[in-house]
Amino acid sequence: MSTFAYPLATTTWDQHEYDAIQRVIGSGMFTMGREVQAFEIAFSNYIGSRYAVMVNSGSSANLLMVAALFFVKENKLKPGDEVIVPAVSWSTTYYPLHQYGLKLHFVDIDLETLNFDLDQLERAISDRTRLIMAVNLLGNPNNFERINALMAGRNIRLIEDNCESMGATFNGRMAGTFGVMGSFSSFFSHHISTMEGGLVVTDDEELYQVMVSLRAHGWTRSLPKFNLVCGEKSDDPFEESFRFVLPGYNFRPLEMSGAIGVEQVKKLPMLIRERRKNGARVQAALGNHPDILVQREIGESSWFGFSLVIRRASSLTRKALLAKLNQLGFECRPIVGGNFAKNEVMKYFDDVVVGDLPNAEHIDSHGLFIGNHHYPIDDAIAALKTI
Repeated sequence: MSTFAYPLATTTWDQHEYDAIQRVIGSGMFTMGREVQAFEIAFSNYIGSRYAVMVNSGSSANLLMVAALFFVKENKLKPGDEVIVPAVSWSTTYYPLHQYGLKLHFVDIDLETLNFDLDQLERAISDRTRLIMAVNLLGNPNNFERINALMAGRNIRLIEDNCESMGATFNGRMAGTFGVMGSFSSFFSHHISTMEGGLVVTDDEELYQVMVSLRAHGWTRSLPKFNLVCGEKSDDPFEESFRFVLPGYNFRPLEMSGAIGVEQVKKLPMLIRERRKNGARVQAALGNHPDILVQREIGESSWFGFSLVIRRASSLTRKALLAKLNQLGFECRPIVGGNFAKNEVMKYFDDVVVGDLPNAEHIDSHGLFIGNHHYPIDDAIAALKTI
């Protein structure tokens, strides 16, 4: 349990989730089954996608999403292909791209939105660009109208790391549905919690079936008889038991997590609505702060948390800001992975920094974030007004 008055995350569970766990325990079926399938259907209906594939984490969702692009029949990715990424995100945005041999091109972020610097993104796109990984940071969707315009007429696919932005919308459409695939996380500190868990959504039937196979060992067992991965399965279930057709993983989630997800997705509209109310209050309280920038909303943010970035002209230091916030009772973290291109792990990557990364570097040394919740945080906002 957090000892902070204003922690980063709190539970969204009530008796419904505990009853769901007991239902699974009583069934004796603990690995992926009907409850996981029910959650996938409920989640895809909420998001507005044809398909959802649940996995054991948002990190696995990103890896599954990237892997699937290498195993489609047409226009598949290959090692050495170029992918554009924002310089600020979590580690497992980047790791799957590296692990599949892609060449990463890092682009700066916008200091106010914390998403792609769209002008630098435009300059980064070339005839060699095959993929753009958009990251919707801290609940804030990207400007997909501009991104789609930049991609128009080019052989480029878009995927979304939407692990922090469940429930966010742009032009009335859910974030996570603008690319050919979008990933989500249901880890404890995110909008909903299934203990551990994640999902990928898509409208593409082939990508869906490839992910279903990759999720469980690359076998055919979970595929329909006629499918877009191996063509046709035999009618002999014994023969199909251990038939492997793709180099897959074991990303299967627990049945308990699926059952919890069924209950959590029912609450999602309320959870997002209440987070947005808090977002409006924080913007009103700090929007004109002389030393602090708060994230500028694109579309309708689902407000994962609240970034506090020290203005360039301010003499305030992050150390002093952190000390003040801790004294007030706020649990704080860096803004995701900061400028990820400067991490030691990059010595293993094949990557290029497109131009300079002044905004990513600024938030790396002058930014942090605090938590948001699904209930009123008036006391926390009153405390923020004193910084």
